[in-house]
Amino acid sequence: MDQATPLRQMVEIESKSIYKLKRAGTGESNSGANDPRVITVSSGKGGVGKTNVVVNLAIACQRMGKRVLILDADLGLANIDIIFGLNPKYNIENIIRGEKDLSQVIVHGPEGVDIIPASSGVQELTQLTEGQKINLLNEFDMLNCLYDVLLIDTGAGVSSNVIYFNLAAEERMVVVTPEPTSVTDAYALIKILFFKYGIKNFYLLLNMVKDEKEAKLVYSNFSKVVARFMGGISIDYAGFIPNDNHLRESVACRKPVMCAYPGAPSSNSFKIVADHLLNRENNRRIDGNIKFFWKRLVAGVADVDSKRGN
Repeated sequence: MDQATPLRQMVEIESKSIYKLKRAGTGESNSGANDPRVITVSSGKGGVGKTNVVVNLAIACQRMGKRVLILDADLGLANIDIIFGLNPKYNIENIIRGEKDLSQVIVHGPEGVDIIPASSGVQELTQLTEGQKINLLNEFDMLNCLYDVLLIDTGAGVSSNVIYFNLAAEERMVVVTPEPTSVTDAYALIKILFFKYGIKNFYLLLNMVKDEKEAKLVYSNFSKVVARFMGGISIDYAGFIPNDNHLRESVACRKPVMCAYPGAPSSNSFKIVADHLLNRENNRRIDGNIKFFWKRLVAGVADVDSKRGN
């Protein structure tokens, strides 16, 4: 009996079947063939337009020649599919249970953007059997070569799932509006990630602002408070999205504003933000890609990060 036999038996018993996403014409794993960006998009509170930001940033990145995948991890208000005008039949829970493979779950959205729909099954990622972990890692092993950017739409607030996904990713964007409650709750989220988990690098995106002047004022005040009470932290200005009626109209017709109104002020701002994110020199770790994101996620973020000293 070779050393791999017990592993194969465990997979057969616990996962029932191992699905592998393969590129047409090859049967080889392509892990490490690419170095994708993995970015969570979060907010301290709901109602700040976080999901709209994810959807339109994805399209902006796609138009810049990047292959983009969205993971809808907002369990309370999963609505990526609504903005895209999609009706997904399956979700990540079907992969966890071994019922479907990744290629059957991924939904193809406008302009080539792909989506992994959310479900309550995302919560099960913290309580997987060994067989389920192997199944998931086999499924997501190919994503490194298929995509350049993974955007994760987390929930709002400081729930365990929001923290979980922010720890697993290597880059984090926090969406804030000028409203005092939005700023205060965003500060609370960053404070928890900094003091409890040692996370020091964030992007701050100002949404629903009058203009760039207001955006930079809010950013400046926020950064000063953070610097005063959280020394050593880095809050990078990611840009701003103006308060634009076209955004609300696009949501009503279930289309991203980048598609419905490509010349709108908000659409132009999304292009600028995407350009900043994709071209900025960042301090990502060498393992800041999709493959290692999923390894941290299914292995248990706390255990892995304790070993990495993060």
